[in-house]
Amino acid sequence: MKGLLLSLLFSASLLYWNSVGGEITFFLVGDSTMADKPYTGSNPEKGWGQVFPLYFKAGIRFENHAMNGRSTKSFRAEGRWDTVMERLKPGDYVIIEFGHNDQKINSEDRYAFADSNYRDNLTRFVEEVRAKGGKPVLATPISRRSFDENGVLTDSHGRYSVVVREVAEQLDVPLFDLHAKTVEVIEQFGQEKSKELFLHYKPGDYDKFPKGTEDNTHLSPTGAFKVADLAVEELKRELPELVPYLKP
Repeated sequence: MKGLLLSLLFSASLLYWNSVGGEITFFLVGDSTMADKPYTGSNPEKGWGQVFPLYFKAGIRFENHAMNGRSTKSFRAEGRWDTVMERLKPGDYVIIEFGHNDQKINSEDRYAFADSNYRDNLTRFVEEVRAKGGKPVLATPISRRSFDENGVLTDSHGRYSVVVREVAEQLDVPLFDLHAKTVEVIEQFGQEKSKELFLHYKPGDYDKFPKGTEDNTHLSPTGAFKVADLAVEELKRELPELVPYLKP
């Protein structure tokens, strides 16, 4: 009941904000799987955050601050988080999705151990958004296309996805479980067809990849839209106050 009342109050505040000419901003914070990529004919790579705004009507604007190669540690160290905090106003949303680069143990500027630094960094993000009157949203990292020799999809994120879920539950934060959702999609597509979701191209397909590429982490246009579909599904459950802003 308490959660329902809070949701209704937040919905009412959003309606009031728009009625007086305000506009909600949805900040996207994360790594390359979410980031904007150049719109050129020679670059098929897209981040899911790049296409996510296409699902919304007027009344919400998007700022995608996600950046290739960043972790919870390096995103803050480079001042990128400070930029988001400077621009954040009460009533805005911040969706936070990291994990791919936090687990790179040989990268000192990025590595964040799942059960200490990574957990602390996520907690600090949440607390700082709330302190400014914003609404934080946590997202688990999307799954890699990581099939083993037996054709079984393996979990390459381990504790990183689990920790996001634990922090979301502990701090009562809306959760987009994109890891679980993308696992389902990749398994549904199967070992061969799931290549369509990622960057699998032959030599000559795109100028960007003259020798071809087999990238099982970064998204093709098909993959980006599929993950954005999943994010919308999660939004409908976790952020019902924003459903009226979705396109039919």
